[in-house]
Amino acid sequence: MRSAPRILISLLLVASLFMPLGAGAATPKGQVRVDQVGYTVEQSKVAWLLAPRLRAAQVFHVEARDGTVAFTATAGTSTGRWNRVYRAVQPLDFSDLRRPGEYRIIVPGNPGAASPWFRIGAAWQLVDPLIGDTVTFFQAQRDGPDVIPGDLGRKPSHLNDSAAAMYQWPDYPDPDSDAIDGDLTPLGGTTDLSGGWFDAGDFIKFSHTTAYADALLWAAQRELGAAAPETLIPEARFGLDWLAKAWHPDTGALDLQVGIGGGDIQGTYVGDHDVWRLPETDDALTDASNRYLSHRPAFAANAPGAPLPPNLAGRVAAAFALAAQVTAASDPSRAAMLLDTAVEVFDAAKTQDVQEADVVTALPRAFYPESSWRDDMAWGAVELALAGQALDDPRSDAWLTTSALWITDYLATESGQDTLNLYDTSALAMGDLGRAMRATDAPLSGITEEMLLGGLRAQLHGAVARAAKDPFGAGVATDEFDAAPHAFGLIATARLYRLLTGDDTYDAFAAQQRDWVFGANPWGVSMMIGAGSRSPLCPQHVVANLSGQQDGTAPILRGAVVNGPNSAELFSDGLDESFDEAHACPTDGKDRFAAFTGRGSRFVDNVSAWQTVEPALDFSAIAAYALALTR
Repeated sequence: MRSAPRILISLLLVASLFMPLGAGAATPKGQVRVDQVGYTVEQSKVAWLLAPRLRAAQVFHVEARDGTVAFTATAGTSTGRWNRVYRAVQPLDFSDLRRPGEYRIIVPGNPGAASPWFRIGAAWQLVDPLIGDTVTFFQAQRDGPDVIPGDLGRKPSHLNDSAAAMYQWPDYPDPDSDAIDGDLTPLGGTTDLSGGWFDAGDFIKFSHTTAYADALLWAAQRELGAAAPETLIPEARFGLDWLAKAWHPDTGALDLQVGIGGGDIQGTYVGDHDVWRLPETDDALTDASNRYLSHRPAFAANAPGAPLPPNLAGRVAAAFALAAQVTAASDPSRAAMLLDTAVEVFDAAKTQDVQEADVVTALPRAFYPESSWRDDMAWGAVELALAGQALDDPRSDAWLTTSALWITDYLATESGQDTLNLYDTSALAMGDLGRAMRATDAPLSGITEEMLLGGLRAQLHGAVARAAKDPFGAGVATDEFDAAPHAFGLIATARLYRLLTGDDTYDAFAAQQRDWVFGANPWGVSMMIGAGSRSPLCPQHVVANLSGQQDGTAPILRGAVVNGPNSAELFSDGLDESFDEAHACPTDGKDRFAAFTGRGSRFVDNVSAWQTVEPALDFSAIAAYALALTR
């Protein structure tokens, strides 16, 4: 429930480097942090001892389920202080343990310091259930008549979206606000935007995030092949069907979103973020103040006949083209139709004199303030090329040339500003461009494979440098938004580099990032709900909260990836507790992670903490893709 924009920001902290504990805190015990999902037999295996002080020659044991000690070693030198209380972070390296099984780590010299149980096994044993769980999350996000009840007991919702009235873009008094100035202005006409996925913990649907997420699901299916869960293709088709509704080839217009975040500043109507309720209740609302909940407004990304925002054109085209690649062998005629749609969308893009205002993501823009677009165009073009290769389409080499031109432009203007996530898809474009170049003899001017590898290395090098300075080896900024999806993006980028080169330089780094996101972090929490023994209990997700979830009791929002830690400054004014209808979670109101706030970074597991525990489509989608690459 976004009550403020979810944006990538870097805050200047005026507080000290290490955040203090609250008054009267008891002397803490040591904590052992591990990847709760587990470790592959071959990978480097490092857990962490988070301790009040450094102890020389600290011995640790790896204990098997039967109580026997499978491995013993000495903790490494501290990698740094985490906060004023936990002044040592020591690596516990047990890479030499290669016997499959279930284990936990015990540190006898730190009473009470024991890890959760974890597994050592084959990669597929660890990741296959998680990929299936991410699909379960997408099923829980379904809207419209074809919902899947699942554990949350979902019911059909927003059936009125089948005839959503079109409106002009709203006016916002402040760039960072979702409150609207005045009433909405109808344009006349309706559009069918029923179905699709809720974007996050709320009920708005966006073509920008749907296209990115759906493309990644198709990409995951492409990598997994027959090993994919049987639910993956049906769910990817569900998302694509909604994008097909949003695209209007007769006018060249694309529907941008349905629903509004906030109501008007005058207080005459409410928006999605103003009322905590189950989505199936919206259609029957009759009060005038709820008119945009019962009959949700739709907005177009571009006027009929006008060029399409290039970021949208690229990623929507990528989704259809990836679907064509997956479908090419089993149903070539359908694949050809999907490719035709991808070409229509791609060719509608604005590519000349593109200004910041031409990059359109959401209303308000503050929800997703993206400025990058060349990466999306490169991504869309290379997926067209790969689909063309799969279907023996003679245009494939031309699309390959187009992708090369856009990625060259990106490398010259935007490279190094971000890593793989919703806002930067360049790693996806570079990885697949390298794959496509190897499948053709057509010469490409201005681009070489080494340039692509250099672009991937540039993103990885910055993250590796960051990890070297972080006590837990995190390659992401833990005091900014979207730490968890960025970590999955780094895993995927490292794997793409490995697939193109055979070079294992970044394998240990990628494993370290996976370990971090699944619990080997200061808070000892897995950032995917249901993965491991300690994952978020109180996500800011309306349906999960109102469907009975209390402090992690069933049902849980399995497979949902949350934002992860964020800047402690974002909580300086307390939590947003403005929704009286929400079930209190945690029921005792306590912050079970307060003791581990450090280095300006905080993780709060509370239904009011949108900053850290709101899930989103793009988060789980990049997780599915990254895990598919590591299988």
